[in-house]
Formats: sequence, structure tokens, C-alpha cells
Amino acid sequence: MTTVATGTAAPTSAVGTAHTRVEGRDKVTGAARYAGEIPFENLAHGWLALSTVARGRIRALETDTVLGMPGVLAVLDHRNAPRVTTDYTGLLGTPPDPTCAVFQHDRVPHLGWPVALVVAETSEQAREAAEALVVHYDQEPHDVGFKGDHPDAYPLDSHGPAVTGKGDLDAELAASAHVVDREFTTPEEHHSMMEPHAATARWEDGRLEVIDSNQGATWVVGELANLFSLDPASVRVRSEHVGGGFGSKGVRAHQVAAVMAATTLQRPVRVVLTRRQMFSLAGYRSPTTQRVRLGADADGRLRALEHRSLSMTSTVHEFIESSAGVARVMYDADAHHTANRVVRLDVPTPTWMRAPGEAPGSFALEAALDELAEECGIDPVELRLRNEPAKGPVSGLPFAGRNLPACLREGARRFGWADRDPRPGVRRDGRWLLGTGMAAASFGAGAAPSTATATAHPDGTFTVRIAAADIGTGARTALTLVAADALGVRPERVQVRIGDSDFGPAMIAGGSMGTRSWSWAITAAAGELRERLALGSDIPPEGITVRSDTTAAIGALAPAERHSYGAQFAEVAVDVTTGEVRVRRMLGIFAAGRIVNPLTARGQFLGGMIWGISMALHEEAVRDRATGGHVGADLAGYHVATHADVPHIEADWIDDTDPGDPVGIKGIGEIGIVGAAAAVANAVWHATGVRHRDLPIRPDRVLAASQDATSSGGAADA
Repeated sequence: MTTVATGTAAPTSAVGTAHTRVEGRDKVTGAARYAGEIPFENLAHGWLALSTVARGRIRALETDTVLGMPGVLAVLDHRNAPRVTTDYTGLLGTPPDPTCAVFQHDRVPHLGWPVALVVAETSEQAREAAEALVVHYDQEPHDVGFKGDHPDAYPLDSHGPAVTGKGDLDAELAASAHVVDREFTTPEEHHSMMEPHAATARWEDGRLEVIDSNQGATWVVGELANLFSLDPASVRVRSEHVGGGFGSKGVRAHQVAAVMAATTLQRPVRVVLTRRQMFSLAGYRSPTTQRVRLGADADGRLRALEHRSLSMTSTVHEFIESSAGVARVMYDADAHHTANRVVRLDVPTPTWMRAPGEAPGSFALEAALDELAEECGIDPVELRLRNEPAKGPVSGLPFAGRNLPACLREGARRFGWADRDPRPGVRRDGRWLLGTGMAAASFGAGAAPSTATATAHPDGTFTVRIAAADIGTGARTALTLVAADALGVRPERVQVRIGDSDFGPAMIAGGSMGTRSWSWAITAAAGELRERLALGSDIPPEGITVRSDTTAAIGALAPAERHSYGAQFAEVAVDVTTGEVRVRRMLGIFAAGRIVNPLTARGQFLGGMIWGISMALHEEAVRDRATGGHVGADLAGYHVATHADVPHIEADWIDDTDPGDPVGIKGIGEIGIVGAAAAVANAVWHATGVRHRDLPIRPDRVLAASQDATSSGGAADA
């Protein structure tokens, strides 16, 4: 794989210069320990037993035999487990997912629901006993059939109104010179990070401590304290190293079960999920069915835009994949309508997954824009430039910088877009048909209140403490560079400690808001510490410590549309006789604020783009309607892009500064995947003349579309 990324910064600044990960040596030598590896004295192991029916009730559990097996200490189920409460509002302002409230009743809402936790002296003993547990059910009919016209769908959104609208949509469509009306689908997708979910719970001196793999220690403390009716000060969560999350590592059943077992047995208990268990217990991206209607005048300017999306959730908790939300930011029209709807099915609860809403939503919207460009006879890049909005299409708020046009122009220049023959199916390389495609992208650049402390030591070094989470993004290193600049010292003199709830409340690693939020708090603490040190007083042995809290500063921000932007370009090769699709090269140009560490930022952008390839061509979790479960719930049956699928990829960025922004940093964790799948799909059309509106673009779909095109004597839709 060949990868390229560049960026510049002032030579006197640590921020903007490439820096290897500060914990890199620990990770490659094994010194960095993850949640499932940290040893504890007298540690017991829990193993979750999951339901084998998709809906019903537990009639009986045969636990006596299991309790007599070697090493077994306890079996927790709905008859004897500690009680919890879900009558509260979570940290993120949403109701808690009752999936976390395990062993509270005999209902089974989906296949793979936790019905018991077997605790034993060793992990092997716990697993053997859990697999031997016999559970009797009163089974009921279930429904896992997701379809676009499901009669029980209803409006829902987690970020504002579910339905937005202005103007007369039908009238504007009727008056449009060009109209596109298309339906798109995306499948269920799973996070598939390298490190499985793991948690160890123990009580010590009347305080609950949880060693966990999560995306926000503050988040987990709040949820556990609420669930178990504890004082948050009596709960400590540590999560120093995390082997990936992508949105899934919040509060899950395994943490709650570990706390229950530790409370019951009064000894440390560890619960680790298997890869197969993660498919039902760790969340996923819901499938979507999306309808996009576009109307444009003869010059390609939008008169009408409608984006409607349907996703699914479980019967125990509402979670919405807000795919239509991307249209509320990207393009405006005289008539502008969006709607997000959801349907409850007998499935596990979905959750946030890298670029929730924007990733599947951008596929539908950007593919539809490509079809409109074809209808209008206008270059796809030019069409997007002609439809740049002056303000938020739905919010009406000003943009706090919108450098999407610069991304489009620079990407077109670098990719050689001007040399593209717009006609589909005319380029060949032996057996391969070649095509190029592009798409635009945006993702929110918000910030949330956080606290941090900065300590000056007598030896001239500094320690910064913040309850941030590094889920593989390089956040620990980026925050070291931010702190060094704020303190006016070299990075080698700064130690940043993260992943401990005792450091105080802080934003989670999610929503592309982590580094921005944490950097704001660190900069504030460091600034105050420098003022204290400037007074010239001696530093005592315990050091001088200051604490920051950005709640007021963030609350004072003027309302605006704040986003990162990007332009994705792809070249593909398609063999219509075998159905193979190969991405040959990709280019992503991004406007993502101040780039803290070009080395790790490059990895974030490229990782997102590679996931876009995976989304376009590979990823698809299929449910068996008869059982309600997955077909191939493992990394053998669930395909992701591998090294052989990753071509020459370039990620670069443009200067993107906002003089009114006190931090200047935007999130980059998610913008890389937005638009990437659409760029690949648009390139497949350009190569073959066939539109694929259902992801992934599998070989069988390519073959079927090719046969349809041959039999009809021209282009076809897939």
C-alpha cells in the first residue's frame, strides 16, 4: 500500500509537526496493557450466556448442574441478580439503553440477549459452564424483516426535529428542468475493532473501580452510578489503552454484569466478550432505506431537495441513524425537505458507528447528485460548486468557515479530473473497465465542556491530567503537542495522563469532538499555569496545579454551522465477467481546521477512506429471518477491506482557519469515511454505465447488472 499525506506548520510550534506516538514503544513491546490483560489478585471470570430465541420469555434455567461444575462460583440471572434502575437521563442527554439493565426480567427481546452470567475461577471454566447452561423459553413470533415500506415506521431524530421542510416540494419538482428520484439502501454494518470489549470490576474501601475499554471514563461513571444508584464520587473508571472503538465502546451489558458479579461475590470479576457475542451486544450501524428527490433548473441549480431515511432499532430502546441529516448541511434549495424515520424490530439496539448518519446518508445524497449531474450534462464537481449554500440550509445559521469549494478544486486538480471523459464505459485496461468518481463530505466540528489539570514540577517538567480516551487515534500524542505549545516548552517535558475518571469530567472520544474539547480545556489550564509561574515564586515539592473548566466558554460560543469538509475522488477497475471491483487509487482533500499531528492525522484520514472502500464493496451483516440471528457472525463471514483491497491512497488538507475560533482544531476521526463510498459507487457507474444504489457492490450484483445491461442493449440500474 502506498500512502501520501502532507501538511505544514510554523517551525517553532509543536502543533503541526509530525510526532511519533508517545506510547508507541509501550505498544510494540507489550508494556501497554489493555482492559482484558491487567492482573488482579483473586480475580474471577464471568461468561455471558445468551438467548437462543429471538423473542419470548425465559420459562426456566437449569442452574443446579452448572453450579456443581468445576470452579463455578455463581450464576446470575433475572431471579437473583442485583436490581438496577433506568429511570434517569444519561450523560449525553438521552435515555439509557435498557439493554444495559441485564438480568432484570424474564423477557427476551432479540437473539443473543444476555440471560445469565456464569462466574468461575478461570475463563475456561466459566465458558464451559455457560455453554452447558440449559435455558427453557416460551418462544413468540419475531420480526427482523427491515424494509422501506414497513407499516410501523415513525419519525424520530436524536439531533433535532425528525422532519424539516420549507417550500412547495411538488411544485418545485414540477417546474424543474431536470429531476432525479431514486431509492438507495445500505446494509447493517459492524464496528469490528481489533480489541474486544472487556471490563473488570472490583470493590475496594467502599468504592467501585472498573478497569474498562471505553470511549469515555466520565460517560461510564455516570451510567454505572445511575444504574446502581451510587454516588458518582464512589465510582472510578480507568481505561488507559483502547484497541479501537468506532462508536461502540460505551456502556454495555458486560460492564454491568461484571459490577453485579463483583458486588455479589465481593471479589474482582472480569467479563470479556467474544467476537461472536459482539455482534449482538456491542451495537452496530442500522441498515437504511433512503429516498432522494432532486429538481434542478437548466443550469443545474437545485430548486427542490428531498432526503428521507428509514432505519431500524430494537423493541427496548430507540436509536436513530439520522441519515437525512447530511442534506441539512450540504445543499440548499427553494423547497428543502428531510425526514428521519425508524421502525422497531426484534433486533439488538444499534448505536453510533463512525460518522453515524453522515456515512450512509452521504452515499445516498452524493450518488443522487452524481445522477443529477449526468441528467444535466454538467461536470459533477461543477454541479456541487454551483450549489454552494450561503448559510445553513435548514438552520439558517452562518457557516463558521466553509472551505468545501477549495477542497473540490484542489482535489480535482490533484486527481487530474479535467482530463476525465464524462462518457461511461469507454476506458479499458485489458479485461478491466475503468472509471472515476467523486463526492463531497462534511461532518460536524463541535465541542463539549471538559475539565483538565496542569501541574508544574520543580524539575521543570509538567503533568497534564484529563479524562480523555485514546481509541487508537493518537489523541494522547496530539494532546501532548497541544500542552507543550500552551506551556511554551518542548513536548519531551510534558507528560499527558488520560483515561481515568478521577481526573474530572471530560468529553468522550466521539462525534469528532474529543481532541477539540480536550485541547480547549488543556490550553486553558496551561495558560493559567503559565501566569502563575510568571510571578516567579518557587515551585514546592508537590508542584503547582491549576484546574480548568470550559463549560462557560463553550456555552458562550455564538451559534453557527461548524463543520469539517472534504472532497473524495476514486478510480476503479471493474471486470464485468467476474464481478470484481478494484479501487485503483483514491484522493481525499480535507478542510479540518488546525492539524495537530500530521503523522496521526494522516492515519485518521486514510483509515476513514479505507473504511469507505470497505463500506462500498464488502461490509454487510445479513440476518436470517427464521432465527433472527446473523449469518456468519464472525470476521470470516463479515467481510472487511484487507491489505489487498487497499490501493494507492493520498490524504491531504488545505489551510482551514477561523479567526473567531479560540481553538482552531476540528475533528478528523469521521470526515474521512463520509462520501468515500459514494465516490467509489460513482466511479463504478463511470466504468460500466450501470448505477448501483444498494451497498455493498458485490460481485453477484455486478454480474447481474451486466447481464441486464446486455439483454436490454444499453445501460442498466442495479
